[in-house]
Amino acid sequence: MNLTRALASVGGLTLASRVLGLFRDSLFARFVGAGFASDAFLIAFRLPNMFRALFAEGAFASAFIPMFNQKVADKDGPGLPAGITFAEQALAVLLPILIAMTVVLEVFAWPVTFLLSGKFNGVSHEQFAYAVQLSRITIPYLALISLVSLLGGILNSLNKFWVNAAAPILLNLTLIVALLGFHSSDALVTARNQAIGVSVSGALQLLWLVWACRANGVSMRLRMPVWNADVKQLLKLILPAAAGAGAVQINLVISTALAASLLAHGSVTYIYMADRLNQLPLGLIGIGLGTVLLPTISRQLGGGEHAAAMDTQNRGMELALLLTLPAAAALIVCGQPIAAALFGYGKFDANDVARTAEALAAFSIGLPSYILVKVLTPGFYARQDTRTPVRYAMISMAVNLIGNLALIVPLQHMGPPLATAIASTVNVAMLYWTLVKRGHFRADARLKRRAPRLALAAVLMGAVLWFGQDLLTPYLHGTWLVRGLALAALVSAGGAVYAAATLVTGAFTRADLALLRRRRAAS
Repeated sequence: MNLTRALASVGGLTLASRVLGLFRDSLFARFVGAGFASDAFLIAFRLPNMFRALFAEGAFASAFIPMFNQKVADKDGPGLPAGITFAEQALAVLLPILIAMTVVLEVFAWPVTFLLSGKFNGVSHEQFAYAVQLSRITIPYLALISLVSLLGGILNSLNKFWVNAAAPILLNLTLIVALLGFHSSDALVTARNQAIGVSVSGALQLLWLVWACRANGVSMRLRMPVWNADVKQLLKLILPAAAGAGAVQINLVISTALAASLLAHGSVTYIYMADRLNQLPLGLIGIGLGTVLLPTISRQLGGGEHAAAMDTQNRGMELALLLTLPAAAALIVCGQPIAAALFGYGKFDANDVARTAEALAAFSIGLPSYILVKVLTPGFYARQDTRTPVRYAMISMAVNLIGNLALIVPLQHMGPPLATAIASTVNVAMLYWTLVKRGHFRADARLKRRAPRLALAAVLMGAVLWFGQDLLTPYLHGTWLVRGLALAALVSAGGAVYAAATLVTGAFTRADLALLRRRRAAS
């Protein structure tokens, strides 16, 4: 498999989803603003969003894909039919659990909302009841997106990466339609319609994956639950993988709850909007790499190709650094003009833009580590080791909690994002050194040569953007078209400077470019 081509397929669709997501957030900022209504919706959306990250992009995929691949790749077995049988057995156990979980969360929506928000900061009984109502509306999305994850994992294992990567586009399109067609002058009404759109989008994504599976020859039927060895092993792997793969999301939940309970209304929205910008490169690079690396490495290890698995992970780290370092530098340096161009409309004023940019800078310090987690954890999951990542994730969450408590008062809305960045960096360091210690990863000469040069190129690009961004700032407050063109010019300038810097620093050479052109011509 061509790792770069597979990443481009997944990353391109994920990028399309993230761009639509930014458009959705821009409309949300315009029609709802930054206040209690926006905070209440984002708290209600946090729980299903966390489950999407844990299951769709984390735990279920991490546990299910290696086991599914083993069934399909067994040369002495029936191949794909064995994999589908295993998937049916997993569905038979998963579906009742999801139904029960949904019912329990609906019944206990009040305490769940309380835990996620700390009952906000000085709200009335009626306001908190409204927030609980939004939570109840979004809770069904948890079960729907978990079923999407099962079907998406099957398609990923069959190298149909693009189908699952396209599913989140339906979420953004649904919420955009809800904003454009059902917004109101009352922000509370608009936020409630967004909550309805979340659950509707879950049903649409499930229908899309069912259709795609059948189109690719995968038809599943419902079975009675059977607690055989495979199902027990799957469940044994899922729970620790959930914490391991979802450390960033769990940290964000902690940060959001503290911000809602201790800071002024609107702070949750600042942190959310900053995280959405931070998620753009994370979605394009990190989720794409994680989606491609896990089945690739597990397949290589299953075939005894340990050298190939090592090379795959080296190239994954190289791609992550190549794309992540400039993104982090740009978001730290240019957060203000980016936030102004995307969110500075209607009810989202200049003060809201400035605070969002501050939170974005704090988040972006940890951007490389957020993505390297996606690169390193497949080295554990492909060997069916979910205990080590979860142990480190727990340490990371403890660091995040301590950081939040220490930083949230002096740094306000910047404290939780900075604590999250620090915690993620600690997590990456532990994952990296453990893989090295076990002999499962060794940085090759190519990665050792390029990594520091890529970092220097990103610093050079950041310096140029720092001095040049003021030229475009006057154009970031006009019409949609003017703002879009100005932002595109800023991104293009940064990309051009970074490309030149990689050649100047020697991170890439003319020989590398010639080889890339030959590969493109051959393909």
